[in-house]
Amino acid sequence: MDPDAWIEQFAAELGVAPPTEAERDALLALAGVAAHASERRAAPIACWIASRAGRDPEAALAAARALGSRTGAEGS
Repeated sequence: MDPDAWIEQFAAELGVAPPTEAERDALLALAGVAAHASERRAAPIACWIASRAGRDPEAALAAARALGSRTGAEGS
């Protein structure tokens, strides 16, 4: 199954709308920042934290980049 189909079906399983293309791009960027600023396992956990905090992907990405700027670990 390709990733887009899996995401669509997983969202349906959980009873939510799948992320838009812009949201997917922001989530992937957030995961990239987290992984490069720390280590790879930080990526999915950062996305979970953003969701738990009720932040949209773009806001979470901005927060991750701000953290990177303050700590000197900016990621990508």
